[in-house]
Amino acid sequence: MRLLRSSAIVGLFTSASRVLGLVREMLLAAALGAGATTDVFLTAFQFPNLFRRIFAEGAFNSAFVPLYAGKLEGEGPTEAQRFARQVLSLLFTAMLIFVIVAQIGMPWLMYLLGPGFIENPQTFELAVLLTQITMPYLLMMSLSAMLSGVLNSHGKFAAAAAAPVLLNLTLIGTMLFSGAGGEQMALFLCIGITASGVLQTAWLWFSVRQLGVRLSLRLPRLTPDTRRLIVLGVPGAVAAGVTQINILVTSSIATLEEGARSWLYYADRLYQFPLGVVGIAMGVVLLPTLSGRLRSGDVTGAANVMNRGLEVSMALTLPAAAALAVIPHFIVTALYQNGAFTADAADRVSLAVVAFAFGLPAFVLIKVLSPGFFARQDTMTPMRFAAVSVAVNLVLGLILFFGPLNFLGLAIATSVAGWVNAILLAVTLRKRGLLQPDARLLHRIPRILGAVILMSAFLAIADRHAVWIIDHSFGIPLLALVVVCGSGALVFGGSAMLTGALRISELRDALKRP
Repeated sequence: MRLLRSSAIVGLFTSASRVLGLVREMLLAAALGAGATTDVFLTAFQFPNLFRRIFAEGAFNSAFVPLYAGKLEGEGPTEAQRFARQVLSLLFTAMLIFVIVAQIGMPWLMYLLGPGFIENPQTFELAVLLTQITMPYLLMMSLSAMLSGVLNSHGKFAAAAAAPVLLNLTLIGTMLFSGAGGEQMALFLCIGITASGVLQTAWLWFSVRQLGVRLSLRLPRLTPDTRRLIVLGVPGAVAAGVTQINILVTSSIATLEEGARSWLYYADRLYQFPLGVVGIAMGVVLLPTLSGRLRSGDVTGAANVMNRGLEVSMALTLPAAAALAVIPHFIVTALYQNGAFTADAADRVSLAVVAFAFGLPAFVLIKVLSPGFFARQDTMTPMRFAAVSVAVNLVLGLILFFGPLNFLGLAIATSVAGWVNAILLAVTLRKRGLLQPDARLLHRIPRILGAVILMSAFLAIADRHAVWIIDHSFGIPLLALVVVCGSGALVFGGSAMLTGALRISELRDALKRP
């Protein structure tokens, strides 16, 4: 099995995108800080970006990949290409209509997306305008998701994983070279978002043509195959995108407290880094791998794939979650506190980071466990669990937000909802005999936890001596953070090797070319 190698390819490009994303957020924090203008920009970005994450980060693939891959293996490339053309035409038409309707209805839709903007007409109008500018990004990302699904089905993961880099490069370039500020900067950034969508779609279109697959737009028709895609795809989109849906709900409520939308966003970006590198990469690779094993009747092989996915994902996620929980203020101040981003904002973002850190393992587990259902073309069960999770997030979030915790209650609610969803998925897979932890997994997890505890102790000591570390890092907080996190990673790696949680020979073998 080359699961780790394939995940590493996706993770490598996703890491590049997330690193550039952190650079983007650092520039954004310095330029706009955490206030009303930032709240408006983030709302304009998040609505179409929600669909990018739902489509591009696995949800669309949960329905499309098994069907396309089945055509490819069972009926040949010609039938698979015909199916892809049907899907492309239907998807383009549906998303174009949706974007146009959303553009027209945005003044009314904003009452749901940003209820906190209603009291200020100027802020409300700006939010409507900026969201209208970014809406075409949704169309581009829907098409990009389908093209990525084609590439992934052929075992080509690199091009699709590299596409989001274009978004970050576009926005970084806008902030570095536009010379704008305030609302004008927000306007330029929204234009850049839509432009990057066009670039990503063009990149993936070229990659698919290089693969030898020729796609074109036709008159959309509801065929038995496309009906099957819709039946599987809608529940799959809700199920796989539940974390993002919860964040959208949380963000909408947060607009009622000025600055809260921004505080939660900056915290969200920090845990999205390991979620993207580990959870999304594992989810993208697991689905076609599991589908292939099950189509060939290799149930034992499919169970082994799932166990190794859990093992690798937790070995990479738990240290990241621990670091976010133990040294949140060190991380936030080093990355964000500059320019318009104040010390008070850093304190508030740090609180949200801790709350999200406890939910991070659950968010990754959702990405790893969901393919166990999707590969068997069961998207309804995860959708039902997603609905429960959204309800928990909404009810608990409202209770805590209007209680003593304010914005922090929203972050706590999102993490609790994530664990509810992950537990429901795991228990159901276990009951159906689809999740059978083997001896190796049960042997490794406690040892991984032990290595995480040792690393956490090291980070806690480093945090207490943060001023000394920064002074000896040429007074550069970001350099000090790199030193501390790098040292923490070495402590975890060494402890994991000593305890048997990880073995160099297994890593070397897993990363070899087939």
